[in-house]
Amino acid sequence: MTLPPADPAGQTGPSAGPAPSGGCPFAGYSPDSMRRLFGPEAEADPMGLYEKLRAEHGTVAPVLVADGLPAWLVLGHRENLDVARTPSRFSRDSRRWHAFQDGLLGPEHPLTPIAAWQPLCNFADGAEHKRLRSAVTESLARFDRRGIRRHVTRFADRLIDEFGDGGTAELIHEFAEPLPMLVLTQLLGMPDEFGPRIVTAARDMIQGTETAVASYQYIAGALEQLIARKRESPGADFASWLIAHPAGLDDDELVQHLRLVLIAAFETTANLIANTLRLTLTDERFRASLAGGQMTLPDALEQVLWDEPPFTTILGRWATGPTELGGQQIAEGDMLLLGLAAGNMDPAVRPDAARPVLGNRSHLAFGGGPHECPGQDMARAIAETGIDTLMSRLPDLRLAVPEEELRWRSSLMSRHLLALPVEFSATAAARARAGSHVPGWVAGLDPDAPPATDAGTGSAPRATTSVGSGDAQVYTPPQPNGRPARRPGRLRAFLIRLLSR
Repeated sequence: MTLPPADPAGQTGPSAGPAPSGGCPFAGYSPDSMRRLFGPEAEADPMGLYEKLRAEHGTVAPVLVADGLPAWLVLGHRENLDVARTPSRFSRDSRRWHAFQDGLLGPEHPLTPIAAWQPLCNFADGAEHKRLRSAVTESLARFDRRGIRRHVTRFADRLIDEFGDGGTAELIHEFAEPLPMLVLTQLLGMPDEFGPRIVTAARDMIQGTETAVASYQYIAGALEQLIARKRESPGADFASWLIAHPAGLDDDELVQHLRLVLIAAFETTANLIANTLRLTLTDERFRASLAGGQMTLPDALEQVLWDEPPFTTILGRWATGPTELGGQQIAEGDMLLLGLAAGNMDPAVRPDAARPVLGNRSHLAFGGGPHECPGQDMARAIAETGIDTLMSRLPDLRLAVPEEELRWRSSLMSRHLLALPVEFSATAAARARAGSHVPGWVAGLDPDAPPATDAGTGSAPRATTSVGSGDAQVYTPPQPNGRPARRPGRLRAFLIRLLSR
């Protein structure tokens, strides 16, 4: 759509009367009057920006997602659910967007990797969406949940072993980011050495930087290699199951869905771990609720999903025809962004945002409707198990800098903590069992170094998997004494010690 110029008097803002029949629903707004979801204001305080938009426009606000690209940001909780649950009005097919039809987004535009139509379930509706999504959900369902948690515990222990004796750590780059990527590369059947570059490329692509297209191409190339390898030698992993699924995904569909699961699961889980750790270390009321038994760790994760969802917005939905939402007239082909973070703070559902929402999972962190995140339980399992392991191993963990020195990076779709420096009593933590190995990039070696190879084969090491009876299960080497014992109340004990300092 073409934005109208300012009115003859040079004023901007909404016009006094309704938009003319058949005219642009942004009529009366100039680009200068529309707040940007990029640039200094959005990057410095996205939640503050959302509240300004709510005060100015109500539950649906006109915004710019890039220079010359208008869209509607959905701020209301109910309105977000309306958009997510009614694909007949709000489609996931981005080919409907005016910006593509008018040639405003070329192949090199930073938004193209995340907005351009692709053969993905989250760009499809109806029967095609059902076919593609079933391949993803049914392949994910084949994992043994307990097996996933054992993987998380094993990798978390290895990461902690790398810094546990030093007395200090930076938990974003040494724990919150590598842990989910280690687990995900294992579950997808990828070599560990893919981890560092994929972490960087995933974040770069989501942020819509100038190198987003190159990052997208790197990830696609790595996944093409994975598919070729799994066709020759399938295993008990997500990539192999997706290839073999009766939905019959072609190579392009396979690459895109592997990328979707890898990037969405990584970003969601890394941010959830980081945000929960930060709150535990900086918010006395939060710690006291956990230590006093009023809140369990799963409750704490849900509270974080309300207050600081891993994705702040989701791009996007496209109107299938003229419609109304939140008092705004939406034109056919307009783009809408689900405002997950803003919707979670909607006064209509949370009149007191400081009040805990224990036992309430009606937040928008994982979306809703037919496109609701299929991997949300996996994200919860990785975050909960990883945090529990860390707090058990390092019972006197504490923030190493004043809270006000912590810094974030915000982008169109997410906001993540840049660093979380901590300190603790140096301890001779129990090492992982003999033969364990942390990839060199986790231990601080050069991530650009060539991948390590299996001795005598010259090939990249593969994840060790085995097929169990019935549905395939991820293999975990046996523990010396069976399943690791879990001490009851160890998280609570950690927090009581933290509060008593």
